[in-house]
Amino acid sequence: MLGNVLRRPVIDKTGLTGKYDFSIDFRIDLRGFGLPPGPGTSAADSASEPGPDLAAAVRQQLGLSLVAGKTKLDVLVIDKAEKVPTAN
Repeated sequence: MLGNVLRRPVIDKTGLTGKYDFSIDFRIDLRGFGLPPGPGTSAADSASEPGPDLAAAVRQQLGLSLVAGKTKLDVLVIDKAEKVPTAN
């Protein structure tokens, strides 16, 4: 879920095991998504809302840090897809 907000893959290197239930409060910056502003708000308004960004919220509220780095990832590339008629 963090990757969706950051628009890049996030890899867990914490070494923590088990399942955790948590919530964090943070400000989402929608400027890079190209979405039209909603009623009464603009993309500029969303960037000025109070609250930390995601990286700061993870650090402050969970005690973890997001560190940019490079690694190898598995990627699936689909060159072409065709719809073939099938019998009902």
